[in-house]
Amino acid sequence: MSEMITADLVDLDLSADTKEAAARALAERMVARGRVTDLDGFLADVAAREAQMPTGLDGGIGIPHCRSEHVTEPTLAFGRSADGIDFGAPDGPADLIFLIAAPAGADDAHLTILSSLARQLMDEDFKAALRTATDAGATAALIRGDEPEPTPEPESTTERESRPEPTPEPESTTEPETAPEPEPVPAAPAAKFKIVAVTSCPTGIAHTYMAAESLEKAGRDAGDVEVVVETQGSAGFTRLAPEAIAAADGVIFAHDVPVREKDRFAGKPTVDVGVKAGINRPAALIGEVREKAARGETTSGTAPATPVDRAGDAGDSYGTKLRKWLMSGVSYMVPFVAAGGLLIALGFAIGGYTINKAPSVAEHFVWTQTDSWAALLFQVGSVAFAFLVPVLAGFIAYGMADRPGLVPGFVGGSIALTINAGFLGGLAAGLIAGGVVMAIQKVNVPPVLRGIMPVVVIPLISSAVVGFLMFLVIGKPIASLQRALTDWLNSLSGANAIILGVILGLMMCFDLGGPLNKVAYAFAVGGLANPTEGSLKVMAAVMAAGMVPPLAMALATTVRGRLFTRTERENGKAAWVLGASFITEGAIPFAAADPLRVIPASMAGGAVTGALSMAFGCTLRAPHGGIFVVPLIGNPFLYLIAIAAGVCVSTALVVILKGMRKSAPGGGANGAGDATAQKGQEPKIPVAA
Repeated sequence: MSEMITADLVDLDLSADTKEAAARALAERMVARGRVTDLDGFLADVAAREAQMPTGLDGGIGIPHCRSEHVTEPTLAFGRSADGIDFGAPDGPADLIFLIAAPAGADDAHLTILSSLARQLMDEDFKAALRTATDAGATAALIRGDEPEPTPEPESTTERESRPEPTPEPESTTEPETAPEPEPVPAAPAAKFKIVAVTSCPTGIAHTYMAAESLEKAGRDAGDVEVVVETQGSAGFTRLAPEAIAAADGVIFAHDVPVREKDRFAGKPTVDVGVKAGINRPAALIGEVREKAARGETTSGTAPATPVDRAGDAGDSYGTKLRKWLMSGVSYMVPFVAAGGLLIALGFAIGGYTINKAPSVAEHFVWTQTDSWAALLFQVGSVAFAFLVPVLAGFIAYGMADRPGLVPGFVGGSIALTINAGFLGGLAAGLIAGGVVMAIQKVNVPPVLRGIMPVVVIPLISSAVVGFLMFLVIGKPIASLQRALTDWLNSLSGANAIILGVILGLMMCFDLGGPLNKVAYAFAVGGLANPTEGSLKVMAAVMAAGMVPPLAMALATTVRGRLFTRTERENGKAAWVLGASFITEGAIPFAAADPLRVIPASMAGGAVTGALSMAFGCTLRAPHGGIFVVPLIGNPFLYLIAIAAGVCVSTALVVILKGMRKSAPGGGANGAGDATAQKGQEPKIPVAA
């Protein structure tokens, strides 16, 4: 680590008051050392990583980090703040800030060194030494792990003269002692509870290894627990030995990206949480997996896990857990919506709107007739679309209770279709199924029954309970509510329709593909299960508003490129295609770098587009596709005008806001403020090549 951090990369009096300013102050030191080539481009990458998950940790630590093409070699900068800086840690501001910069193609050796630093941050003595250090050079040496050799005190002449000569030991004349009686062999210690764990985070540099160190330390502290961790980080990963996995009594996944080769851990009691939970509460996770093992509760491990698939950390609020459960169902539902909806839309486009009355193609199909092919597309799409509600319910239950929740979830979703409870019925069925399975899993059962619990007992009991509740208790009230919602959508006109369009547009553009965006999208595609004039208008407004942010950023980087960094201008080229394809996430790099300007501007444009789409009466039968499904849109010309109007509004606002920031003292292109601006000089904005 000798080349990664030096004294001039240490700031023991960091005066920044925001995490953006702290990252900029430390990054400027990297620029001065030639470790970073484009300050604003690098900070945009840091902000993008920060947007994925806050990098604040309990204990007063902030570790902003990223891999970036603007980094020439792996570098570490350290800053100490007297007042603390908010990096999103649950216990408050951070006073120890490490900015970790890794090149896009960093070699494994350097990344391994960075990972060793992450492990050091779990050491209380190490953190205490950093808080009391007074010299930048000594601090850098401490972080590098250098240990200066102690210099011996010179011995005085008086001490040397007064030191007595050693007296030789007299030879022993006694008989050798009789060998002592052998001590009794102590009893073998009780077998340890063995846990295998996997840790990973989006960049795989810091959180991955901190979670591993935290889990291993908690295992050692417990005394009767042995924890072996597989770190799936940027430095690659070494697979756990199959023998270690086979011998494990439980599994802990602390991850924010999918676990690689997850099938290896099938059939074990498993706790599945985010990587921060592995850092902040390792002892609780060990306790949870031990409780699951005592109940004989196992996990299949066959499905890839993502953060949205999990039931949430134990410390999450109920609202956060509910959002994760619902997003789990929506994420698995979307492919069915896209495939089925587009096939249905193509069927209508080729065969007209009477194609839904065509006979079954299994009984009547003429190879040379266009209508037969249109009917085939429509009927295949209808079959795919029929899975929408059962899949939604099944995977909501899966997100809550893993594989045992699938059967009652799908059963409840199918019942929702049978009783015409629709999308709302699917939501309720999924939550009920997951809750029933979770309740059953908490029951202690005799060991002889544990083997059949996941495949017989849980599916049997949970399906019966869900079926009873859906058919006889809550199904009919939900069906009535679904009909009322459908009637309300069909009755929307004038100001009411425009207000709904504004709300949907704001939701689509607030978090650019995040939970609120997904709620609005799920509301729209849910209406396509039983399409009406009102639900088709909602679908059109949602897609139009979702296209606005990336298209607006693309246009802004074209007309006012000097307000954006070189990296953002390159991202702007890709945003044209992403926006045209209805991929709202294309605006995330811009929002991550400058959220206070990009997000409000995007929301304003989205609201305008949503309102105009509803006012023009535009309809859409396809759930996705962007401009490529314009032929399937009702009133396509007015629809394009609505999108263009929203894009112009967002572009104008973001240009004005960024221009005001650029001209303000202390301003920078991305709103964090750079060193030159703080001195009263005009910040230098990179110009296009």
